[in-house]
Amino acid sequence: MSQSFVPDPVARQPWQVIAPLLALVLLGAAVLYSAAGGSMALYATSHLVRFALFFAMALVMSRIPESWYRALAYPAYGGVMVLLVLVELLGAMGGGSQRWLNLGFMTLQPSELMKPVIVLVLAAFYHTLPAAMTASWRGLLPALALIGAPTALVILQPDLGTSLAICFGGFVIMFIAGLPLRWFLGAGAAAAVITPIALFTLLHDYQLRRVTTFLDPESDPLGAGYHITQSKIAIGSGGMFGKGFENGSQSHLDYLPEAHTDFVFATMAEEWGMLGGLFVLLVFGLILRWGMVVARNGTDRFSRLLAAGMTATIFFYAAVNLMMVMGLAPVVGIPLPFMSHGGSSMLTVMICFGTIMAVERWSAKPRTFT
Repeated sequence: MSQSFVPDPVARQPWQVIAPLLALVLLGAAVLYSAAGGSMALYATSHLVRFALFFAMALVMSRIPESWYRALAYPAYGGVMVLLVLVELLGAMGGGSQRWLNLGFMTLQPSELMKPVIVLVLAAFYHTLPAAMTASWRGLLPALALIGAPTALVILQPDLGTSLAICFGGFVIMFIAGLPLRWFLGAGAAAAVITPIALFTLLHDYQLRRVTTFLDPESDPLGAGYHITQSKIAIGSGGMFGKGFENGSQSHLDYLPEAHTDFVFATMAEEWGMLGGLFVLLVFGLILRWGMVVARNGTDRFSRLLAAGMTATIFFYAAVNLMMVMGLAPVVGIPLPFMSHGGSSMLTVMICFGTIMAVERWSAKPRTFT
């Protein structure tokens, strides 16, 4: 007769994902240590402390019953909407944008919270909507209103990257819920027509410069194209094995802007090389595969939509940041999950992570290690 020596709450955790995630966070801390010139105090310590706190939060979230998630969906959406309105009225300015609320003990970016919340509220909406109504206006217009209201407030800040992330998470839920494919194809065709007009009428000058610079970064290598140019130099100069820990010249000589936030992958690639980059991609691949498996195994429509939407949100963060630093997408200020220095973004991705853990617990059979 075998006897379990690992407590059940510990054995039930998805260690096949948590272990690689911990390694990725530690790599992020090492990169932040190097980017600060060999100092833990500037970025690395706060990065590790935030992860520890938010990971504990994720563990608590994983124990919350499904009924609580459904009950909290609309109140959470309303609460974040109130915070977004307060940002417009009382928000702190930074970098030419008004995105933050100063709470005294921390500076909060409410638009970050809307990324997981839009997934939660739409999952709850489609869970209660009869399946036969999904492909009707009853399944379309309320969802568009739920997405459009926060997106409009975020665009006013202005924050194009976050508004795109909110839309992406929302549209993924709508697609998985079963809205007709022809609607998405029609929306895509309309966007192709409207986008060129919007670029020159709705975007701020600096946002338009980001788009034109993405198309031709060499046209202004010391101006608007500086970020992308230096990022590609840092990544390319790392080669296969990198220049070595704390030997990155682009970040240490301040050629690479935002080396600890938006361009942390370029900082890492310069010192750790292609092998470091492949490790980062491998960990994200494991996390995303786990999230989609959890979504597929969900016991009902709500849990499947919730896990898939949270996984898509993490995917958007990682994919856009990696494309951005490699010059494959415009610079839109999306940090790299689990590696970039930043409290609000870490909070968001750990909310997503904790929610996926919760969905897995709702549908998982008891497991023990013997």
